[in-house]
Amino acid sequence: MFNIVVLGIVSFLTDISSEMVYPLLPIFLTVNLGASPAILGIIEGIAESLASLLKVFSGYWGDKTKKKKELAIVGYGSSFFGKFILILAGSWSGVLLSRVVDRLGKGVRTAPRDSLIADSAEEKSYGQAFGLHRAMDTFGAVIGVAIAYVLLMGNTSNFKRIFIFSMIPAFLGVVALFFIRQPRKVKESGKKFSFSWAQLDGRLKAFLILTFIFNLGNSSNQFLLLRANKLGASAPVVVLLYLVYNISYGILSYPACTFSDRIGRKKVLVVGYFVYALVYLGFARVSGVPLMWMLFIIYGIYIALTEGVEKALLADMAPSHLRGTVIGLHAALVGVALLPASFLAGFLWELLGSSAPFYFGSVMGLLAAIGLFFILNDHKHILDQ
Repeated sequence: MFNIVVLGIVSFLTDISSEMVYPLLPIFLTVNLGASPAILGIIEGIAESLASLLKVFSGYWGDKTKKKKELAIVGYGSSFFGKFILILAGSWSGVLLSRVVDRLGKGVRTAPRDSLIADSAEEKSYGQAFGLHRAMDTFGAVIGVAIAYVLLMGNTSNFKRIFIFSMIPAFLGVVALFFIRQPRKVKESGKKFSFSWAQLDGRLKAFLILTFIFNLGNSSNQFLLLRANKLGASAPVVVLLYLVYNISYGILSYPACTFSDRIGRKKVLVVGYFVYALVYLGFARVSGVPLMWMLFIIYGIYIALTEGVEKALLADMAPSHLRGTVIGLHAALVGVALLPASFLAGFLWELLGSSAPFYFGSVMGLLAAIGLFFILNDHKHILDQ
């Protein structure tokens, strides 16, 4: 439990830093630097996809060498330097470099960190462990967005001042990582390390493939923020909308993940993807800022029902000595899909209008919910009852 709490503190601090910056990026790019929605899609797609290619390799390397803590330190340190590059950015290419460095850090750290969480938790409590981590992570985001809002109200055009302040919690998060202990399970593991796609459970392989297909329609959250801005929400209001989303996500993450320990992952995930389909349909059809408040709350519910639960599901189905590799493979597939997804969203926006990417995402969410219902049909309690 000690490691889970410390890793939660690390993510809490890092998300304070990241979310001081994230909701301002689409406005900074399109208003301050004059970039188009298509450029936004290209930046997010390239950054996330390059980072995601690293996730499977960092997960594999962490499993093989047992250097998961060291990989996490390198990853969180890289994200710290990404903020420094953003401060110096004077064009969209500078923002691209910043996002690539930041996301490469995420690519290095994500799978080893999540594997450390699973290694440090009891087998029947993966949902609780990932739920606690997600909740701490997200409440860091809440505080980060709130700080950004307060600083923004002092000067609505000086984004770089906020970027500078964001480096402080990022640095503290790296420092906290040095307190992590090596999990006893890893010390005692004597299994010979090997990996091949063929040795994975059939349901796990089907879930990974479905994840990739779904995420082809799940573009960057930046498009949700840009949608709000284009409907008339000012920069401070966009930040508050993102704050409401994070509060919703943070409050529900722990109970949703813990609930999946009791009733099964399948039921929670299927409901989550149905919620996604509905909320994206709402983003497609919304015509004013007032309804955006409810949509961002519901979007937080979707994330709470899926993100931590998916990680718990992977921990359930992956062989214990390959847990980091499988978590990294899942994250890599999600991120690689984000490249064409963000490209497509940007061009659909420009060619067919701002509603088009959200209609497409809604259809993909519905298909994912139906697919999960059949893929996770299993006799094990943890998957289904």
